[in-house]
Formats: sequence, C-alpha cells, structure tokens
Amino acid sequence: MPTKQPYLPRILFLEPYYGGSHRAFMQGVRKHLAGEFTALTLPARKWKMRMQLAAPWMAEKTVELLRGGRSFDVILCSSLLDAATFRTLLHRAGFDPPLGLYFHENQFVYPSRDDDRLSHQFTALNFTSALAADRIAFNSGFNRDTFLDGVARYLRKAADMDLTHLVEALRKKSTILSPGLDYHLIDGMAPRAAAGAPVIVWNHRWEHDKDPETFFQTLFELDNEGMEFHLIVLGQSFARSPAVFSAARERLADRILYFGYARKRQEYVYWLSRGNIAVSTARHEFFGLAMLEAVRAGCRPVVPDGLSYRELFPEQYRYRAGGLQEALRSAFRASAPLDPAAIGFLTDRYAWDRLADRYHRWFSLLAGRR
Repeated sequence: MPTKQPYLPRILFLEPYYGGSHRAFMQGVRKHLAGEFTALTLPARKWKMRMQLAAPWMAEKTVELLRGGRSFDVILCSSLLDAATFRTLLHRAGFDPPLGLYFHENQFVYPSRDDDRLSHQFTALNFTSALAADRIAFNSGFNRDTFLDGVARYLRKAADMDLTHLVEALRKKSTILSPGLDYHLIDGMAPRAAAGAPVIVWNHRWEHDKDPETFFQTLFELDNEGMEFHLIVLGQSFARSPAVFSAARERLADRILYFGYARKRQEYVYWLSRGNIAVSTARHEFFGLAMLEAVRAGCRPVVPDGLSYRELFPEQYRYRAGGLQEALRSAFRASAPLDPAAIGFLTDRYAWDRLADRYHRWFSLLAGRR
C-alpha cells in the first residue's frame, strides 16, 4: 500500500507592511513550518495608508486567486490589515475561508504624535479586525493585555450601548504565539575576542519611539566622565531619523566601531557578536526580537523594566525609569560575558524548532472552525 502523505495546510498570508519584524515573521513561518504557503504583500511604507486601503486591494487579489481555482485552509493576516472590510468583501464574492489575525503590535498603546487627531481611527480598525477574525494570536502577553485593556476603555465610551461583553469574547479566541527566531547564523559565528573595554550595541530602528535621545545622552555623560567603552550602532535609518544620531556620530567618533545599517544579515550578525552589552530604551516594545538576537550573540541585555521585556528577561537585566546610567555601570562591572547556559536560558525557548508545534496546533484549530 502506498504511504499516506502527511496533511499540509494551505495557508495564504496577507501582509500590507512587508518589512522589519513582519517580514521576518512571515519568512520564518514559511521556512520552519510544514505547509503550502502563498503570500500577498505590499512594501513596508505608509502604515496608516496600508491600514486604511490595503483591505480592498488584497480582497480583489484574493478573489482572483480563489476564482482561478486556488483553495486555502487558512488565511492569516497581520493587524495592519482592516480584516473586517477584507472579510466582508470576500464574503460578498462568495468566499469565507477561516481567517486568523496576528498582532505584532496594537494601536491602543502605540505612541502617536500629539497632533494626530486620527489616531482613534486605527484603534477602531484593530478592534473591528479582531471581531471579524476567527482566531487571534499576539506575540506577547503584554501585547494581548494592553489590547484588551484598550478595547475595554474604548467600549466604555459608548455609555448608551453595553458592549463590554465583547472583551471576554475576544479574550476567548486569543492566544499568545511568540515569533520564532532562527539562530543558526548567530550560533555559527566565531567566538568573540578577549575582553577589553565594554562594547555597547544599539540595534533598533532609528526612530523616536525607541528613545535614542535617552540612550545617547547617557553615553555622552559617561564619555564626559572618561568611562571606557566602545559603541556599535545598527538598525534601519529613515529620511527623518532623530537628529541625535548625527550628533552622536560626531561626538562619540573615537569610540565608534560601526555606525549604520548592515544591509546583509551576515554583516549584522558579525557586529552583534563583537558587542558584550546590548541596550534598549524603547518607549514601546511588543516583543523584543532585536534584544533576543543580541543576547544570543553573547550580549548582556540592559532593558527597561516594563513593556514586553518583563516576559523576556529576569529582573537583574532590567532598569527602572531614570536608571539607565547606573544599569550600564553595573553591566561594565560584570566583566565576564554571558555564559552559554545563561544565553540558552534566555533565548532557547524562542527558537523556531521549539515553537513549530504550537503554530501547527493553532493553524489546525483555525482550519477546523466549521
């Protein structure tokens, strides 16, 4: 008798913002999970426009695929898609496949500029998308809890309509699925050189929400005191990146080992492996991929005591508000690098091979909703 072939789910990805952690997530799922994957994506720019208008475009493309004979067990979209509009348009065309929604971030706690009068529009889109989805996954407990708390506050504004029961309805169809990481390239990097002056790594987007002002101001103060350290600055920059980056490049020039965007993954990993302290000053963080990669490369994490970092790192690696300088001094005094046991304890559970079964179970539940 012929051998029975394993069931491979057919999954359609919809990603209106194909870049950064969103892109890494999709690539990781396709590489490490068993299944047949198709993707509809748009470049990572103008996220507000994507939330407002990507749904009708992606609905048209999806209908074309379905009418052309394609079939999908699951459609998975990110929270930057207006899933309610997408599903409505698909239903009008005669299709209703199971729809999963993955939250890399949520707009209820995403920092917006004071003059952004339309920020409530994007929280509303997150809410209605969650209602329309069959199942919801969040990349962290922090992300899920802040989303549900935000929904509860939002619904209380409707004083003459009692919709508070919807919070529990959303909670019941929610789960936490950490995004997986592929450590093979990092693990294959040559061992670091002998200890010398501390090497501080910054590997985040060059934007205000990552609070580079606090990071560099702290380094300026340590530099004025004559503290010995070197600096590696990585991460993607933008046309309107904060001015402090230019100031830091000039003021800390004699301490800089690398300062810019590493376009190749191998180059990025190389510079991570040259550091021994990795710092975050993020004002918001829904997971923390960059910090986990730095820790896997051997860096001691120095992170805010809050956000999603409480789920990732024990208390000894976290600092309270205003405490970055003392946290760095303490990290400087910890002369020994993180040992392999500590690195494994902090990072192993987020490897794709540890998470794959959880994803398969979630996709199976989603595909069997009927």
